[in-house]
Amino acid sequence: MSVPIANLPVAQRPRERLLLLGPHALSDVELLALLLGQGTRGQSALELAAQLLGEYGGLAELAAARPEELARRAGIGPAKAATVIAAFHLGTRSRITEAVPRLSSPADIARVAVPLFAGARVERLLVLICDTQHRLRHRAFVAEGAIDHVAVPVREILNTVLRHDGRAFAVVHNHPSGDPTPSADDRRAGTLLARAADLVGLRYLDHLVIAGESWSTAPPLD
Repeated sequence: MSVPIANLPVAQRPRERLLLLGPHALSDVELLALLLGQGTRGQSALELAAQLLGEYGGLAELAAARPEELARRAGIGPAKAATVIAAFHLGTRSRITEAVPRLSSPADIARVAVPLFAGARVERLLVLICDTQHRLRHRAFVAEGAIDHVAVPVREILNTVLRHDGRAFAVVHNHPSGDPTPSADDRRAGTLLARAADLVGLRYLDHLVIAGESWSTAPPLD
């Protein structure tokens, strides 16, 4: 029979343990149980957390789950799914340096972008918006595609840059296949972006393709 967390001895309850000993003293299951808050009928939050981690194979795999995928699970639902996904993404963002980076090279772009694609299982398109000195002002995902394709919405990209008062920008997308080699379509997209940016007075910096921790530039086709 499941034992509700409220019926456990105080020294075994995740919340009390965190407040007394700090978060590092808690297991992955206990931390996840705190995010879930409550379990379901016949299953405590600790048991639900353990089941989730067991089914996905660990934290990294759970972090890659899509919100709608989690929301369909019994005992989770939209609210808990949103809480879990938000917590993982806050953790990812906290690892990005607080200093305002300057995107002076493809390596600078990669340092900013790679953590933002952690766990992504479909292609996504990121725009990095900069000022006149190439200092990063804003990050925005503008498109998401199927497992191996995302369209490049040139107009939406430019509108996003202008809406955030940008003067220069770089675009980054991922290859879930694991191969960062840019395709001909990737390079053609760079050509379109470079030309369109010039027409509206923006500076196009680069187009990177990311696969895990690896990346490549996608130079425009002549």
